Amino acid sequence: MDATFEVLSEEELGRVTATYAPLAEAVRDLIDATVRTHADDDVIAEARAAIQKVTESLRSQRIRPHGVSYRVDGRPLPLGNAATGQCNPIAPPVVVHHEDDGRCWSEFVLGAAYEGPPSLVHGGVCALVLDHMLGEAASQGLTKPLFTGTITVKYLRGTPLGPLRAEAFVERTEGVKAFARGHLSDAAGVTVEAEGVFIKPAWARDPE
Repeated sequence: MDATFEVLSEEELGRVTATYAPLAEAVRDLIDATVRTHADDDVIAEARAAIQKVTESLRSQRIRPHGVSYRVDGRPLPLGNAATGQCNPIAPPVVVHHEDDGRCWSEFVLGAAYEGPPSLVHGGVCALVLDHMLGEAASQGLTKPLFTGTITVKYLRGTPLGPLRAEAFVERTEGVKAFARGHLSDAAGVTVEAEGVFIKPAWARDPE
């Protein structure tokens, strides 16, 4: 594998989360404000200069290389993940919860940064969230190496911006494959359904 992992203790994990997750959340708020602002030119110029200064400050410090992430108790913690990375402000604010029966779910709010058609979530963002949720279920919370082989997404109606819920579960397994299903819903019901096949890579299979 190309990925490099830095092993953390539970205590170190708490420090990393307490340090970086609030920064990502603050930037996520900034993205929302940037998308929605109608501020005057001088306010925009001042904001741009301040943002550039902060960016230069962050880049002047230690930078984590691409492909480097953390591992806690054998479980990867991909901080830059595009769907759930705690250090990635463009990632939807998805926190995945796992049930004893193998199902997983998340409740979150998608704002202006995730818009496609006016007032609706971009279809690609819906697919991103469901791909990750199905993968969480198939890999038993990212503890097993299974990756997306195929995924089919069915859009039943537009998904409105605002509070949403995603759910996923494994329907069956066949050898190195796990077949997962899930959906995205709002207060009125399901908006998007998905099913996918997740495959254990060759390097993780038992030698014959």
